[in-house]
Amino acid sequence: MESDKFSRKDFIKFTAVTSAITALYSSPLGVGAEGAAKAGEKVKVLTIDGKLMEVDKASLTLSTQSLSEQTNVNKLKAREGVKGRKWVMVIDLARCKHALACQRACNKHHDMPEDPAYLNVYEMKDAPDTAPYWMPKTCFHCDRPACVSVCPVDATFKREDGIVLIDNERCIGCRFCMAACPYSTRVFNWNEPEQKIDILNMAYDPELGLPRKMGTVEKCDFCPDMLSIGKLTPCAEACPNGVYFVGDKNEDTVTNGSETFRFSELVKNKAGYRYMEDLGTEPSVYYLPAVDRMVPFNETDKQLDEKVDGKK
Repeated sequence: MESDKFSRKDFIKFTAVTSAITALYSSPLGVGAEGAAKAGEKVKVLTIDGKLMEVDKASLTLSTQSLSEQTNVNKLKAREGVKGRKWVMVIDLARCKHALACQRACNKHHDMPEDPAYLNVYEMKDAPDTAPYWMPKTCFHCDRPACVSVCPVDATFKREDGIVLIDNERCIGCRFCMAACPYSTRVFNWNEPEQKIDILNMAYDPELGLPRKMGTVEKCDFCPDMLSIGKLTPCAEACPNGVYFVGDKNEDTVTNGSETFRFSELVKNKAGYRYMEDLGTEPSVYYLPAVDRMVPFNETDKQLDEKVDGKK
């Protein structure tokens, strides 16, 4: 077989098939009796070492089927969650100074643009005469999520470990969940999301929410892909002030990477609370009040520019 005439255009064309060939030879099924029985039509593919080879088209079909079955297994596991875990987050408002490193890290992890974002940081005041403070706001991953109960196609679901996710392959874009969520933490893809080529070529994973899809709802997912392997969520990892503590309520432990506390003692001793507790949704996100602040409240550059320009 001649390979010296293999052009760059051909390389791009056939590279997409390389992963299928790799899976074929690494699969315990191999080519199998079915592939051998239907041998005949050949297709050219590129091997890992850059050489052209011919394989039976039926063999590629068998490989694709096995990969599809594996993807379905992964989706089922994504719906079950991590057995024995109850993920929680504690946000210390006294530490937040609107650095927005958390938001940038979240956007990067989910291949998101700057706007809309899953995580937002708002200027808050409890009363006209009280001091302002910054409040990061994520999805609250409620134990009694209203969004789950209204979804007509089971696209949004609650896992055993407390995380609430959205399956955008099931989502029909009705936005009932957005209307039911009292915290307004969900966003809708009105247009085709801009995504990297490697992400567009991924098999869809509900734990990652990637690839993203037009006409579907999205939100903060608590980054279960990180928690399940013992790593911090990107927002907690990136925060320079240690605002976010994540952990397992069943183990009674939360950490921001440099400090670790008993979850029960932290929320008790620091007067922890849950946002809009009276709604009865039982969020998995807790706040510590903005007292004894580590940093003073500072307005953002954008806010200062607006005041100078007379916009406020």
